[in-house]
Order: sequence, then C-alpha cells, then structure tokens
Amino acid sequence: MNEQQSILRTVLAMLLISLVFITYHQWHQNEQQAMADANKSLKESQEELEGEKEKLASVNAYLKDQSSENKRKNGFLTWPGIEDQADILVQESDGAFKKAWAMYLVKEAKRYDLDPYLVYELLKVETGGTFDPELVGPETEYGHAYGMSQFMKNTAPWIADMAGLPYEEELLFDPYYSMQLSFVYLDYLNNRYQNWDEALTAYHRGMSGLEQYKDEHGHAESWYAVEIQESAEAHTTLASTE
Repeated sequence: MNEQQSILRTVLAMLLISLVFITYHQWHQNEQQAMADANKSLKESQEELEGEKEKLASVNAYLKDQSSENKRKNGFLTWPGIEDQADILVQESDGAFKKAWAMYLVKEAKRYDLDPYLVYELLKVETGGTFDPELVGPETEYGHAYGMSQFMKNTAPWIADMAGLPYEEELLFDPYYSMQLSFVYLDYLNNRYQNWDEALTAYHRGMSGLEQYKDEHGHAESWYAVEIQESAEAHTTLASTE
C-alpha cells in the first residue's frame, strides 16, 4: 500500500512538473511573440517616420528653390499665346473644359514651367474626360479622391500648405483651387524625381505607391504616365505643324 502511494505521489509530482514546464514554455513563447510583434511595430513606425522625414526634407528643398522662381512675365507678350493654347484645350474637350479654366491653366502652368498640355491631359484622365469639378472618385482603402484634380484628404492639406493656400475640404471642388494644387504637386514631384514617368506615377499612386510599382515592374512607366505624356506630346506636335 505504501509502495502504491509512493508511486502515485511520484506520478503526481511528475505531472505537476510537466504542467509547470508546459505552462512556462507557453508563457515563454507568448512573451517571445509579443516581443517580436512589438519589434515589428517599432520597425514599421521607424520606417514611416523616416519616410515622413524624407518627404519634409524634399518639401523644404522645393520651397527654398521657389524663392527665386515664378517671376512675372510681361503679359502683353505672353497673353496672345496663352489664349491660343487655351482655345485648343476648349476645342479638344468639345467645350467641357471651359475657356476661363483653360486660360487659368495655361497661364499658371507656364508660371511653373509646366507643359500646359500635360496638365490638361492629367485632368482629362483623372476625370474620365468630364472635367467635372465636383467629381468624387470611387472609394479606396485610403478614402475618396475629390474635384477636378482628384486629390485625397490625406494629401491635399500638405500640398495646400506647400502652395501657401488655406485648406478647407469644400475648396477641393473649386476648379481653380484644384488646378492650383495640381500645378504645385506636379512641380514638386518633377523637382523631386527629375523625370516624368516617376512624377506622374507618384501623382497617381502616391510616392510610396511609386516605389512599390518600381519594385514590382523594375521601372516607373505606368499606363498613367505613358498615356498622359503621349497625349501631351501629340498636342505639341500638332501645334508645331500648324
């Protein structure tokens, strides 16, 4: 009887030790997983902060460069050419792109040394050819895009700040405000990347989206960038032969 009790106590002790070991092992695994998750979260936060730091540095560099640019030119010498180009845009859009918008686009695009045809073609693609200033884009994981230039609410505020403009959500539906943001953003992206494939793909997909696209395809020649540049070039070629 005593021998049986001794064996029983031994078995119970072994079971208790096993239970303690299993409990400790599970706790240790949970601690390791929690630590791994925390490290992953910290790494992602650090990468996000580094991305924001890089963006702020490039914005500051862009704004510093603007101090010596955008000088006014003699309107008497430039206005006839502006009106001619504006008329081309109105005709090409079958009147959907209003003359006042076209005049504004051509004048401001030239102030930023941007090809007005390129900006026009961007607006055409963004609105599906409607040039609707009240357009609300389809819902994405980041929200909707708004207005003629299709800016999202997570992008528009810092571009407005860079442009020296106030930001209110309803302003995104103002065609002149929307176009002005597009001039500044395109100028900024072109200054940052120094090539239109990257600048336009970044406009369409975001700067992080551009990097992802390049990682996946090995280049930045998205359909968006190619279509806009080819259409703009067709305008330029036609104008030079007339």
